[in-house]
Amino acid sequence: MGVSGEPVEVDSGQSRLRELGYKQELKRDLSVFSNFAISFSIISVLTGITTTYNTGLRFGGTVSMVYGWFLAGAFTMCVGLSMAEICSSYPTSGGLYYWSAKLAGPAWAPFASWMTGWFNIVGQWAVTTSVDFSLAQLIQVIVLLATGGKSGGGYEASKYVVIAIHAGVLFTHAILNSLPISVLSFIGQLAALWNLLGVLVLMILIPSVSTERASTEFVFSNFNTDNGVGISSKPYMFLLGLLMSQYTITGYDASAHMTEETKSADKNGPKGIISAIGISILFGWGYIVGISYAVTDIPYLLSESNNSGGYPIAEIFYMAFKNRFGSGTGGILCLGVVAVAIFFCGMSSVTSNSRMAYAFSRDGAMPWSGLWHRVNKHEVPINAVWLSAFISFCMALTSLGSLVAFQAMVSIATIGLYIAYAIPIFLRVTLARNRFKAGPFNLGGGRFALAVGWVAVLWVATISVLFSLPVAFPVTSETLNYTPVAVGGFLLLSISSWLLSARHWFTGPVANITPTIN
Repeated sequence: MGVSGEPVEVDSGQSRLRELGYKQELKRDLSVFSNFAISFSIISVLTGITTTYNTGLRFGGTVSMVYGWFLAGAFTMCVGLSMAEICSSYPTSGGLYYWSAKLAGPAWAPFASWMTGWFNIVGQWAVTTSVDFSLAQLIQVIVLLATGGKSGGGYEASKYVVIAIHAGVLFTHAILNSLPISVLSFIGQLAALWNLLGVLVLMILIPSVSTERASTEFVFSNFNTDNGVGISSKPYMFLLGLLMSQYTITGYDASAHMTEETKSADKNGPKGIISAIGISILFGWGYIVGISYAVTDIPYLLSESNNSGGYPIAEIFYMAFKNRFGSGTGGILCLGVVAVAIFFCGMSSVTSNSRMAYAFSRDGAMPWSGLWHRVNKHEVPINAVWLSAFISFCMALTSLGSLVAFQAMVSIATIGLYIAYAIPIFLRVTLARNRFKAGPFNLGGGRFALAVGWVAVLWVATISVLFSLPVAFPVTSETLNYTPVAVGGFLLLSISSWLLSARHWFTGPVANITPTIN
């Protein structure tokens, strides 16, 4: 009862959390917009498209990007809809691994939870590694252009300087994520607005400033076959071009991991997932089309001898202003807009990582679990924050040995996460199809929900194959796609650790209060 004798209204998400067997330990302060903002900032079309535009440009060019974006987006929305429905029923920070445990049933719950959780958390760490390393590389390119560009003898940072920049970015993200959730909420909202406005400004400004613009026919019908990597099949090139789109539209499970800090999470968590995907699809397509109007010489943009050292969008921005005004300073400032977006993306990624580590350790799945699920006076899982930053730094150290090894490692960022997305969806449409109890957000519970779920599972299986295909011929030790080796190795490690150890002590999610329902 309240002070006045009136009953105190309990938040629906908090009530549902208690029903599932968890006490409220994190501060529930995020609005639906704040929840959306974190996922939208992690998807960050400015980050994903800018850093992988060379992939789309090389494999199919504008056609693979303009049409492939919507193709990947439509299937990704199926994944998001299925996840949102499950999230509405189980709004906990554990997210995917908790869902798998509940949907698998008592017999399979521990194993399903173990596999989903480890693919999820390692995938998230790889995402943070990839994002912050991309920012370090972009900062290096900005410095290169600001000092005259590659052709003008500009400063090219060594791999040790890049890794040092990466470490500095991660350290800053850890500091920010140690602040109260109310501060992170404000920064997350600022990040979402920055991404939205940044896309709108750049998609209009860059083609407007460019003195040489591509025709509409070129943007919507040119299929680039000059990839320089020995691939001649157009269907094969188009499929490889989808990697840019799929890499970008990922990380929206953050809305699920933030549900214990979101008001009315059983309703607003699902809204965060769906709105982040939908708005990213629309704004991402606008960004692709706008930037593509400034593409006139694809071989030059992909050449490592250009001003930016082979960074297509950096070269597009720089040359657009240099050809118009005689100076590329405006283009460098535009790259600064992208760099800020990537910074926000990495910060939100650490936020999501830490909540997953907090929940996974709360259920005893991680080494030294008691350490990682502690919260500070601001109700922030502080140790999990610094753990996530530290592991992401260690992952990036592979770049010092070989960029091939680094790319194989970060490939888990996409495949690992999507495997974690697919496991609970697969369990929802198979073992739990007749006993799943939908929450406030649902797909109707009938054939439509099952059809969407199966489309989502099959799409994840498809992209897992796509990310494993050779991206250059002939295949040598230098051109081999080590993605299946990395993902397969992690799969083997996860199963082995289960068989040799975890099956004897890991029981899946552990309630810390008595659940009121199953």
